[in-house]
Amino acid sequence: MRVIVDTDVWSEAFRKGGTKSRYVDELFDLIQEGRIQMIGCIRMEILCGIREEKVLNHLSEKLEAFPDRALGTEVFVTAARFFNLCRSKGIQGSNIDFIICACSVLWKMPILTKDKDFTRYQKLLPIEIAKPRNS
Repeated sequence: MRVIVDTDVWSEAFRKGGTKSRYVDELFDLIQEGRIQMIGCIRMEILCGIREEKVLNHLSEKLEAFPDRALGTEVFVTAARFFNLCRSKGIQGSNIDFIICACSVLWKMPILTKDKDFTRYQKLLPIEIAKPRNS
């Protein structure tokens, strides 16, 4: 089964120095197994904020190993429904988070994330949050 890896895990993996969490270990395992499902909005979040063009180009080239899956209208309509449902229950989130949730549900793929917001979304949405196998 493929897994959608959220930006926070990718960012930690690309950060220089320091020890890496079990989430990064899981990311590396998923890469080795060919089980990563990239989507364009996660790719954009990973690359946003990189000031040096050379670094951005280098990272962008590394990420080319993970092709984006196209997002159809159904993903965006589902994301809007999820946004509206969560908001009506007092749970705020970003548009990108709800796109990730919609992809997860429609494609039946878990999300590997350290972001606690997804635990809140999970109270209302049928998303699956992947746990690192080394935990």
